[in-house]
Amino acid sequence: MDPFDEDRDRRKGKNPFDFIDDDFERIFDEMQRMFESTGFREMIKEMFQEDFGSNKRFIHGLKINIGPDGKPKIQEFGNCPLKNPQGKPMISEEYEPLADIIEGDEEVAVTVEIPGVENKDIDLNVNEATLEITVNNPRRKYHKLLDLPCDIKPKTMKATYKNGVLDVVIKRKKKKKTGGRYWATIE
Repeated sequence: MDPFDEDRDRRKGKNPFDFIDDDFERIFDEMQRMFESTGFREMIKEMFQEDFGSNKRFIHGLKINIGPDGKPKIQEFGNCPLKNPQGKPMISEEYEPLADIIEGDEEVAVTVEIPGVENKDIDLNVNEATLEITVNNPRRKYHKLLDLPCDIKPKTMKATYKNGVLDVVIKRKKKKKTGGRYWATIE
């Protein structure tokens, strides 16, 4: 029995990428509900009333990826989180940079966008499960705490910084299991 028969039947005669459109439609519907919600509007109104006069810049963004499980993953970045402990909008001096984590068979690679700083400004703190990135100079402040997808060997960390992009590579403690795919030659 093929577990994908039902899915193939459902998509017969359709564009094979329609399922992606369905996921993005759900994501954008959710974003629309969020932007239309009273709480979101009130937060933005309060933020402008309290902080706009202070000439503080604020950035808030969302990055949307489809995870390996096929579900959308939403990551926030910037210096103005939608939620904070006091329940009020707050503009932070620190920016939360955009980051990508790629889990390989033998290592984990992390790419972080932190423009406008120098190598000497970047502090990395790593343990077996997390990577913390801190930049604190007079012009720019960044902070990001990343939960890594697997246990790693902290002493194997290698980092490079070029053109505003920090790349960190750390070896995994255990090699990733491949999932049992076998290939054969068909004659």
